[in-house]
Amino acid sequence: MESINYIERSTNTQKKEEIVGKGALNWLYYTPGGKITLHMLLKRKFASTVVGHFMSSPLSTHQVRKFIRKYKIDLSQYHNENGYRCFNDFFYRKLKDGQRLIGDALVSPADGKVLAFQDIDHVPSFFIKGSEFKLHEFLNDEHLAKKYEGGSMVIIRLAPTDYHRFHFPVNGIASEARSLKGRYFSVSPVAMKKSIKILVQNRRVFSTIQSDNYGDVIMAEIGAALVGSIKQTYEPNSKIEKGTEKGYFAYGGSTVVLFFEKGKVSIDKDLLENTRNHLETEVKMGENIGR
Repeated sequence: MESINYIERSTNTQKKEEIVGKGALNWLYYTPGGKITLHMLLKRKFASTVVGHFMSSPLSTHQVRKFIRKYKIDLSQYHNENGYRCFNDFFYRKLKDGQRLIGDALVSPADGKVLAFQDIDHVPSFFIKGSEFKLHEFLNDEHLAKKYEGGSMVIIRLAPTDYHRFHFPVNGIASEARSLKGRYFSVSPVAMKKSIKILVQNRRVFSTIQSDNYGDVIMAEIGAALVGSIKQTYEPNSKIEKGTEKGYFAYGGSTVVLFFEKGKVSIDKDLLENTRNHLETEVKMGENIGR
């Protein structure tokens, strides 16, 4: 598989991503035997549940130090005074106060790599021909999808090495989370380059934020291969502030997707340009991504 490059926004330089489990992902998505295994087992909840239980048990503790050392994780910005009791304890570690500055506009809800589309109709141009993305399938609601026709879309992909709590991108009132059943395909760049339909096929949870400045914003969290669970930690139907925590993912790569009504947001030009060049942009939670 070709290397996956992205733009490091802080330096505006192109970097090469170190993909966790790249060999296994290549086998699963690009070989006949791997594809059979993927469709028969790994895409199903059973595999993710088993791995999730292991990652939440003390038996997984020895994996933490190996992971931190291999991927050079900087722990200075996270709470870890008492160590980590299991891998998931480390995986959804909390930031220390003041470690992220919250911007004055629309902000990224998570640490990750961004693809941004000012117009949802332009999404297919980024992905392999024939790999369609249909909003009404994603939301499982044709009436709601019509509200966002011609609107904007931002995809934030979290790698296993990233901080895995997600936060509100705007101020407003957040609805109760709605959960839609689905599979558990990987959302790694290896898999995503194969098909955007992963976003429609995977298990997902979404909420609507009645925002102060950006209309009704849909914020969706997507499960993936070996993601044990998606946890919501906010109080539904209450006033929320951007930058406050909405929830977290248990072990695995994951994705957050934002949808905006037409004309309600102007996404930052660098994110749009990088996407047109088929490059993701690395961002941190709290960074401005649009106005």
